Amino acid sequence: MTGSDPRVQQITSTIITVLDSMRAEHRAITRKARVWFETRDWKAAQAGAVERLGIYAKVKERMKQEARAILQDDVLDRALWEQVKIAYSKRIAYRSDEELAETFFNSVTRALFRTSGVDTEIEFVWFDNEILPSGDETPIYQSFFRTQDTKQVVGDILDAYAFAVPYQDAARCALRVAAVIDRHLTKAWLHAEFDAIEVAKPVFFRNKGAYLVGRVRRANRALPFVLPLVNEEGGVRADAVLLTEDEASKVFSFTRFYFFVDAERPSELIGFLRSILPVKPIAELYIALGYVKHGKTVLYRGLHRHLAHTTDKFRAAPGVKGMVMTVFMLPSLELVFKIIRDKFEAPKTASREDVKDTYRLVFAHERVGRLIDAQEFEALVFDKERFEPELLDELLEKAGQTVHVRGDKVVIDHLYTERRLNPLNLYVEEVNAERAERAVIDYGHAIKDLAKANIFPGDLLVKNFGVTRHGRVVFYDYDELCPLNQVQFRRLPEPADDDEEMASEPWFFVGENDVFPQEFARFLWRTERLREVMREHHGDLFDVPFWQQTQEQVAAGELLDVFPYDPSARLEPAPSQRPDSSD
Repeated sequence: MTGSDPRVQQITSTIITVLDSMRAEHRAITRKARVWFETRDWKAAQAGAVERLGIYAKVKERMKQEARAILQDDVLDRALWEQVKIAYSKRIAYRSDEELAETFFNSVTRALFRTSGVDTEIEFVWFDNEILPSGDETPIYQSFFRTQDTKQVVGDILDAYAFAVPYQDAARCALRVAAVIDRHLTKAWLHAEFDAIEVAKPVFFRNKGAYLVGRVRRANRALPFVLPLVNEEGGVRADAVLLTEDEASKVFSFTRFYFFVDAERPSELIGFLRSILPVKPIAELYIALGYVKHGKTVLYRGLHRHLAHTTDKFRAAPGVKGMVMTVFMLPSLELVFKIIRDKFEAPKTASREDVKDTYRLVFAHERVGRLIDAQEFEALVFDKERFEPELLDELLEKAGQTVHVRGDKVVIDHLYTERRLNPLNLYVEEVNAERAERAVIDYGHAIKDLAKANIFPGDLLVKNFGVTRHGRVVFYDYDELCPLNQVQFRRLPEPADDDEEMASEPWFFVGENDVFPQEFARFLWRTERLREVMREHHGDLFDVPFWQQTQEQVAAGELLDVFPYDPSARLEPAPSQRPDSSD
């Protein structure tokens, strides 16, 4: 093969053509979100979200077949692919989505060569610092200047972001939003003066909401500005005004599903978001905007850089050891790594593929702020010296089919990464009584929120739940998770005599999907005080009616209203809304 081999340009052009078709399909579905919001077609929005997630794998497989057809016996010719990489890099150098193009190329070569670790010759690799554009270049945002008062600025914003459905009362809406902004600025800056509100040009759509995302700017100061909009029977209105970094961070949480947002230049939009979310990992922002594969690339690059600048070792994660997963972490990193064990301890009966299926279910499901996002990786390579000996021994013993030592390297064929949280069972023992009780109450709300989203956690043990930095309880152990509508909720039969009552095994038939809510109360909390809090606030979880009524609601197609902010922040909170926290 020589540098003039015509197949180099042919395969390069094919990759770009396939990439363009993938981006076009991704953006076409994303643009439909506006229509779904305007027509209140929430089921179509849900279906579109799932359809969009499947695009990448479908297109990658198509590209593999194209490569084999063009290169045939030379499809694994490394020298040829090195030339393709050079040609491709020149072709994408001035694309508005260059970073996504690089990730797609890597996906193709890794799939063909089944690469372990990183292959710098046939992959795009960048482990040095990444400087994101600020968003000022295009710009990615619109500026609304304060020429009169705050109400005038908000009114200008609403006019600029009009929908096919009118606002319920634009003037009243602007007045209420302005009042919240003025109060907040007076508290933060001692007065309500500001230069402009800068709002990202694309609208962010998710679930039943549309979000205008930007910043309130005065000289070199800036505050987040997130305006959630809802479309009700009477039209569109602002549902809340979010003006703090914590509030904005919750909107882009790793426990939420991915946005529909149409960005011509994704890196510029990410750079703009970083101006209001400076501590939010860049990987999480890409993932939140629906660029999941590139988010994983950024996550891995960040892990590589972190390992290069630290010396601490991987160790077992705190908490009760699982029967399905071996979980470890790096103390200096806010991630955990989860590997499926070779064999599951009794009474677990699921298979390895069953566990993967549950993670796939979570990946494509509305997470309602209660399911932590997990990223799946294959063929990772680490230095052996970065593992504590006890952990490495455990990995080789419990997951030897997945973890291998090759010289001074540890090769992991398959794992999941998640944000590291404080396990709920440890959290309630470490905090004061008030915070522990608040966590118990939110634990019950988490179960109910998941149920209304057609999710049954399966294993309700508190060790399978974690607490975010905002104090929100979320579920992160998915090996027994399943759709709620697949569960048969039953009451425990009354024993006929003392022998049945004292029997160690059930004296009645128990089906594979049978669940007895009365049993939940027996094992959830170690102290009577916390058990009493649970009974007081969520006693309905311990009986069948709640579960069956929720199943009926799910079957009727009722979709849960999911607000990534506290109901107390709503401008017109529904009377039935309970106080809550969000992440």
